[in-house]
Amino acid sequence: MWIDIVDLRDFYATDLGRVTRRMVRRKIRAIWPDVSGQNVLGLGYAGPYLQSFQSEAQRVVSAMPAGQGVLHWPDEAPNLTALVDELELPFADLSMDRVILVHALECAEQVRPMMREIWRVLAGSGRLMVIAPNRRGLWARFEKTPFGHGLPYSKGQLTRLLRDNMFTPIDSHRALYMPPVQSRMILSAAPALENIGSRFFSTFAGVIVMEATKQIYAGQPLVERKQRHRIVMLPQQSQRAPTTKKLIHRQDPEQN
Repeated sequence: MWIDIVDLRDFYATDLGRVTRRMVRRKIRAIWPDVSGQNVLGLGYAGPYLQSFQSEAQRVVSAMPAGQGVLHWPDEAPNLTALVDELELPFADLSMDRVILVHALECAEQVRPMMREIWRVLAGSGRLMVIAPNRRGLWARFEKTPFGHGLPYSKGQLTRLLRDNMFTPIDSHRALYMPPVQSRMILSAAPALENIGSRFFSTFAGVIVMEATKQIYAGQPLVERKQRHRIVMLPQQSQRAPTTKKLIHRQDPEQN
């Protein structure tokens, strides 16, 4: 089930949300230090983590799933968001150089079709970054944060999911070692806790940040996915009354 967009906005407006954004964004920028001239897509609620790319990327777009809702982003600037169906992204094939998936994978009802759409829009040399709640971490156990909703993943589960959907994981990182509390003392110590946690308690991080590349040689299954998608849509069209009547009249002579 998707987290409501208002709840996501309100979380990132709190002190804990701001520290969360800073800690995760620091990890993202360490993995992708330079995206000059590239197209960057964020799917889910990626706005808090996309701002640092605006000054160097050629284009930055935040795509928010319809089940989640949409808000204007960035604040006090021209809108760069799009309300999308995550199973049919409104972007051309091979049009994105970088894709960030955050507050999306753990909530998606149909993971495989969504991942195939990401595969389709990602350039051949592009990179995908998945940020998902860590199954063993504290953050997945507290529902007062967005990372406490949906399906958390272990490193092994996330690796298998990416491989099963035509991506090759190349690196795995972790972030959010501080407990998910609003204590000012804890929040002020967040940078130190991140350094200590990454050295000694990496298993218990709040989120897993995994980078993957596209498997170019595995392109054929994408066509099969689109065919299955069309078959799924047909029953919805056949439920319309006029179409049903036509089908009945057409079949009556054959039955007689």
